[in-house]
Amino acid sequence: MSMEKGVKKVYPAGSTTKGFYSFMDYVVRPDANRLFILKGGPGVGKSFFMKQIAKEMIDRGYSTEEFHCASSHNSLDGIAVPELKVAIVDGTAPHVVDPKTPGAVDEIINLGEYWDIEKIQEKKEEILKVNEESKKCFTRVYQCLKALNFFIEDNAKIYQEGRNDYKYYQVVENLLEEIFKGRESKGKMGYQRHLFGSAITPIGVNDYLQTIVGDMDNIYYIQGNWGTGRYGLLAKIAEKATAMGYDIEAYHTPFNPEMIADLIIPELNLALTTSEKFKEKNDKVINLDRLIDPIVLEKYKEELEFNTRMYQVLLDQSIQYINKAKLSHDAREHFYSPHMDFKGIDEKREEVLEQILKYRG
Repeated sequence: MSMEKGVKKVYPAGSTTKGFYSFMDYVVRPDANRLFILKGGPGVGKSFFMKQIAKEMIDRGYSTEEFHCASSHNSLDGIAVPELKVAIVDGTAPHVVDPKTPGAVDEIINLGEYWDIEKIQEKKEEILKVNEESKKCFTRVYQCLKALNFFIEDNAKIYQEGRNDYKYYQVVENLLEEIFKGRESKGKMGYQRHLFGSAITPIGVNDYLQTIVGDMDNIYYIQGNWGTGRYGLLAKIAEKATAMGYDIEAYHTPFNPEMIADLIIPELNLALTTSEKFKEKNDKVINLDRLIDPIVLEKYKEELEFNTRMYQVLLDQSIQYINKAKLSHDAREHFYSPHMDFKGIDEKREEVLEQILKYRG
């Protein structure tokens, strides 16, 4: 998959083992200059609006961040221009975003003002039917992922039973010492930014980690199965880094959205990742699987194999339902897009672009 230079691609929200989970509040930092919040139904052009502005900024030499929609892989939930501290987000359901500092920072742009309301009302019953179908699909998605979590947790318990905790804590302490040796505290707390590094999408489990991890000079690959302590290890490093005043970027997993799967410490040019994409391309491997007693794994071999099979069945089923939900979303777009004043939206986009460019130094 080719990646545009200077473009970081992440997921701000998505379907997880704990239902729909959002980190949209972390798209921009608290000191943002401007946050534009797009409102309006499907098919009004929100994603295209953002893509075009992102393209304009890239053409002008700025790096950008793209926040991809997990349930519709061709769409965006937001974009940001870090150098100008400006972002645009889709503020509609399910990731509802409302102004926190109206006028001073946040501005709502209602693209619903550009539709022909009478034409859309003629399709009311069809729209309601498609909305209900989409809702049913996501209910099934969350049921599958909730059930899937049982098999993840059971495997994790087995690995925890076989883990040598003394050696594990030695690994943790040695890694903390290696990363922070000789570094002094900045006398303040660092900022933590939380997003998803991967997502369960209509095309499967997907990520753009090459645009996140791949840009770092130092990459540590954390090898380990569920229950080996890989997420706990990253949590301890994140805690230590922020306590010393370093900003961090924590990228979570949809299989446990409260856990960090990939960690970036930009000032140290350091990435720590659990992604197998970096199993070969890394500067250091921390192998937590070697801390597991093979006798325990052999004892529970049948359980581990069964759990893994059930995990895959339920994951495949959830992806199928997400894909069905996307088809419903696409159908809804067809009710709106033919009745939009896209010329008016283009003019609004140019106006927003001019406002963004005012924040140049």
